[in-house]
Amino acid sequence: MKKKVLAAIVLFIWLIIISTFMLLAFRIDLEIFFVLWLIGVLVVVELMDTRFSLPPYIRNIKYVTAAGILIFGGIVTMKVMEILAK
Repeated sequence: MKKKVLAAIVLFIWLIIISTFMLLAFRIDLEIFFVLWLIGVLVVVELMDTRFSLPPYIRNIKYVTAAGILIFGGIVTMKVMEILAK
C-alpha cells in the first residue's frame, strides 16, 4: 500500500475516533476537534517524511500543516484574549 493512501486512511480513522468520543461525551467543540486533527496531521507528516527526497504530495501536506499551525496560533491568541478580558 502506498504511503499517501495509508496516511489518508490513518487520518480518517483518527478523525472517526475523535468524533466518536465527542459524541459519546455530548460535547461537540470545533476548536478541540481542530487541535486534535492538527496533532494527527503532524504525526502523519512526520512519519511520512522522507529523508533525502521531497515528493510533491509531502510538500502539499506541509503547506496544509503550516496553515493549520497559523490557525492554531489564532485560536490560542483568542483564548488568551478571552482570559485576559475577564
